[in-house]
Amino acid sequence: MNEMLLLRHGETEWSKAGKHTGRTDLPLTEHGEEQARALAPLTKEPFGLVLVSPARRARRTAELAGLTGYEVDPDLWEWDYGGYEGLTTPEIRETRPGWYLWRDGVPPGDAEHPGEGASEVAVRADRVIRRALSFEGAVEGRVAVVAHGHFLRVLAARWLRLAPEEGRLFRLDTGTYSRLGFEHAEPVLTTWNAPVNRPANRPANRPANRPANGPVN
Repeated sequence: MNEMLLLRHGETEWSKAGKHTGRTDLPLTEHGEEQARALAPLTKEPFGLVLVSPARRARRTAELAGLTGYEVDPDLWEWDYGGYEGLTTPEIRETRPGWYLWRDGVPPGDAEHPGEGASEVAVRADRVIRRALSFEGAVEGRVAVVAHGHFLRVLAARWLRLAPEEGRLFRLDTGTYSRLGFEHAEPVLTTWNAPVNRPANRPANRPANRPANGPVN
């Protein structure tokens, strides 16, 4: 593998509202589908391996972006937010002042949302990286991955041989693309959080009333 293209899925109603969306399986909004279609120019060249999260928001993004021949990989699910599933950061901070996911983690939820720590997300990310690096395809080892905001941030940290918590440094918006590659045989980020089309007066995926550290998942 010599390049990994990362696509974060398009907008959902929960990502638009800033709600933590781990295993809740939501569809894309109309805007999210537009974001996914805008990614299509990135997929015109063939990929030897395409891995997609089981979530329908990721699968729909892959399909609209033109990545139809994909494999669903359960390791690509978003961070399991446990008892904070569906809550926004301000709502969580009402009972836990100063809470910060990357430092403080999440409490267990119900049976469908037991919760994960950063190290557990990293175990899954490491498996995806190993799978990509071991791939030897006929199209120069190009790999595409369609997944979620926090998971892909952990993946980027692990690619750079950093602790999973350092994913906090890599803001990632919905409907954007990133690339992981190599320089002198060492892993690097070659592109990060890049929009395909961005309206002139609106930052990617952030309504005018949303702070810069807003949407997640």
